[in-house]
Amino acid sequence: MTPESRPPLLRVISGNPSEEELAAIIAAVNIAAVNTRSRRAAPPAPHFSLWARKARQVRPAQRPGFGAWRASTLPR
Repeated sequence: MTPESRPPLLRVISGNPSEEELAAIIAAVNIAAVNTRSRRAAPPAPHFSLWARKARQVRPAQRPGFGAWRASTLPR
């Protein structure tokens, strides 16, 4: 498609705007387009496997109580 055959991006439907008014509208549309293009989607949050967590390697604290000394050596 050649530039001459494409429809215009902006068109004045009614009224007779001055050159300054048209320039202001075009500048506002241009700024909005630049701001829209410059926004990037946030990268997805990294997924951490629960198997790879360091907290799994740390044994939970033993609570004092009846038989706690025996439970400290038993497998979980």
